[in-house]
Amino acid sequence: MAAHLTHWGVFEAESDGQRLTAVRPWRGDPEPTALIENVASAQHHPTRIDQPYVRQGWLEHGPGAAGRGDEPFVPVSWETVVELVSGELNRVYGEYGAEAVYGGSYGWSSAGRFHHAQSQVHRFLNCLGGYVRSVHSYSLGTSQVLLPHVIGSMGLFEGHATAKSVLVEHTELVVAFGGLSPKNSAVSPGGVSRHNTRTWIAAARARGCRFVSISPLRDDIPAEAAAEWIALRPSSDAALMLALAQVLDADGLADKDFLDRFTVGYERFIGYVRGETDGVVKDPAWAERITGLSAGRIRSLAREMAAARTMINVSWSLQRAEHGVQPLWLGVVLAAMLGQIGLPGGGFGHSYGSCAHVGEPARGQSVPRFPQGGNGVSTFIPVARIADMLLNPGEPFDFNGMRLVYPDIKLVYWCGGNPFHHHQDLARLHTAFTRPQTVVVHDAFWTATARHADVVLPATMSIERDDFGSGQNDREFFPMKALTRPHGRSRDDYAIFAELAEHIGVGKEFTEGRTVEEWLRHLYQQWRAGLDDPAVPEFDEFWDSESFTVAVPDPEQVLFADFRADPERFPLTTPSGKIEIFSETIDGFGYADTPGHPVWLEPEEWLGAATRFPLQLVANQPRTKLHSQLDVGAHSQSVKIGGREPVRLHPDDAAARGLRDGDIVRIFNDRGSCLAGLVVDDAVRPQVAQLSTGAWYDPDPADPTFCRHGNPNVLTADRPASTLSQSCAGQLALVEIEPYDGELPDVAVVRPPATVERVS
Repeated sequence: MAAHLTHWGVFEAESDGQRLTAVRPWRGDPEPTALIENVASAQHHPTRIDQPYVRQGWLEHGPGAAGRGDEPFVPVSWETVVELVSGELNRVYGEYGAEAVYGGSYGWSSAGRFHHAQSQVHRFLNCLGGYVRSVHSYSLGTSQVLLPHVIGSMGLFEGHATAKSVLVEHTELVVAFGGLSPKNSAVSPGGVSRHNTRTWIAAARARGCRFVSISPLRDDIPAEAAAEWIALRPSSDAALMLALAQVLDADGLADKDFLDRFTVGYERFIGYVRGETDGVVKDPAWAERITGLSAGRIRSLAREMAAARTMINVSWSLQRAEHGVQPLWLGVVLAAMLGQIGLPGGGFGHSYGSCAHVGEPARGQSVPRFPQGGNGVSTFIPVARIADMLLNPGEPFDFNGMRLVYPDIKLVYWCGGNPFHHHQDLARLHTAFTRPQTVVVHDAFWTATARHADVVLPATMSIERDDFGSGQNDREFFPMKALTRPHGRSRDDYAIFAELAEHIGVGKEFTEGRTVEEWLRHLYQQWRAGLDDPAVPEFDEFWDSESFTVAVPDPEQVLFADFRADPERFPLTTPSGKIEIFSETIDGFGYADTPGHPVWLEPEEWLGAATRFPLQLVANQPRTKLHSQLDVGAHSQSVKIGGREPVRLHPDDAAARGLRDGDIVRIFNDRGSCLAGLVVDDAVRPQVAQLSTGAWYDPDPADPTFCRHGNPNVLTADRPASTLSQSCAGQLALVEIEPYDGELPDVAVVRPPATVERVS
């Protein structure tokens, strides 16, 4: 059997050349995931795109023709589609310039490093003069903007978080705001060779480490943690953190020596906590009214944190919400008050339980990847503002201290990713996608994004092409030989762009005269030469092996250890070189929703608000797929109820609405509605409904606000988490749930869209 890497693990497979005949977990993975079952079952699903297609209205009436997202598609030949796309690119670049082209990609389409869709499309568009780009991510956008101001480079968290082995050995208490989700920690950019979340948590627990999970979901942490579950109101974490800080201050438990030497701005912050600036003391009694957690437990938790070697972890979920800056910043502040930052097993963690690579020691050298070249356009948007950009060309907006302007996009070129999974208020995005003159999409499946395109180019899956890959911080580097032939007439992105580039006249710039095999060999040899390590095999030896283990210089790394040992020699990359509890820079931006130190700000949508929507929707990541990838796969489909995504509800909330396990329900608010299958579960906090993202958006043709399949992003608001970050706030929304008594509509998205033959 041959091994193959995915973002959620490695599997071994047998193939008859056309399809995978047997798939099993890689023998080197101690905790394999069932997500690998989606790969073989989805490969030849009816929703695979078998050849190029063009939307009927665009083909017959030209760019800008109405009907995108609603019209049938016309199958065309590769020769025809190359003529059409190259002609349209020449027209748009010639008439409007590169700033009229948005190069969309989210980078998760393949674990391979050469056939990395984002690199492929960006290199291609750079050969044409450039493109408007996006910055940061839906998952981590607030952190990527805030943390450089507060603790410096995000690289500290991408590669230098304290190693899990150190936590096992030294940590006495883990306080996990947002939990330590086993499903999220099963995936990682570029792939995962060895899953170990349950293993390290079980080992830490066996040594005596305690875990406290602060989340609306009891199973947001592995059972091995035997965690205390604190189910406070969603969106109230910042209030709890402020009260913990108040106890540490009032009881004399804050480490003043650490704060004086390693931080700036503490006195400004603690004055707010004491009520000196607004007359409100942020004590446990104050926080009890907001969080629903007893003042006594808040007080005792603060004291337990001060008495132990404590790791404070803040998950990505908390910053994916309105005012998400506040709990993230407060996590840093609490860790600073405890004075354990830079000590083995203590301090601040961001992302344990959010991605598999966090807590894996940094590799000595990153693996090779396809170069993107230089972008001739400086214009960009925060990634979560795509609908605003398309709907409001020429409008100014604020971002991270800058005043920017949305460009006027005429052509969207999307390769890798599905914005109709990541984005919020999908009816609004549906409208936004009608605004460009042309939308071109590469995809392997008929996702909602492909269905909203004018030109659809069929892309291969990773099992259908040669590549190599290694996950972020992962020690294993895998050759990824093609396991089967491509489905239908699909092609890999490199082949598509190479032909387009040749047709446009930039073929040499894009390919440099190399085939895929030649690129793989060239990139590997270039990488190997830079390492100057004789233990690294030659390409042919690597290509015929199962994998190569990359060296790790510091297996027992501790975040901020150098900074703590010598802050003058190893300052942070913040303006002060220290941890900024108060940021003069942020304060100078003058944003009302992001003052110069963390505060409590009441969200617009939360359980403390007076509203006719009494349930807090938690739209978290799914456990049976990565994002929306392979939603038609067998493992993903196995949890659906009546073909709809499952929604979990506490027994009391279900009973109050006359609902039973297995019912099809309607979830709704003023933005939209969707159908879902009900799971009654006391692992969900009362007044909370948990509906994961990932169901392919399947709107009613007459009503884009209604998803028949269960996509929660018809319900979430397309508002930024903060003015500072302009990032995604899609984790939470207020909703109501009721029985669905009408005739159940079909789930159409699991079938290909309508097609018609071209009329000459």
